[in-house]
Amino acid sequence: MAERRVNVGWAEGLHARPASIFVRAATAAGVPVTIAKADGSPVNAASMLAVLGLGAQGGEEVVLASEAEGADAALDRLAKLVAEGLDELPETV
Repeated sequence: MAERRVNVGWAEGLHARPASIFVRAATAAGVPVTIAKADGSPVNAASMLAVLGLGAQGGEEVVLASEAEGADAALDRLAKLVAEGLDELPETV
């Protein structure tokens, strides 16, 4: 299983607009991805309700994971998006 641990870069955490950006990026990643708080249960990263339900705050560590073959590149891009609080999924890492 591929995994990335990152701190949430959006000051407001994964709420409303940042969660929407993240969910769109996770959906576009092309592989199934989960997200969890460092001490919590993983949820589907492509589900807006699940991501909002995490209640991840700015600066809090989250874990992105995928069991899919070739998931490393997708997780790298998603990790960069979350860590830097970007407005869209980066094309390259």
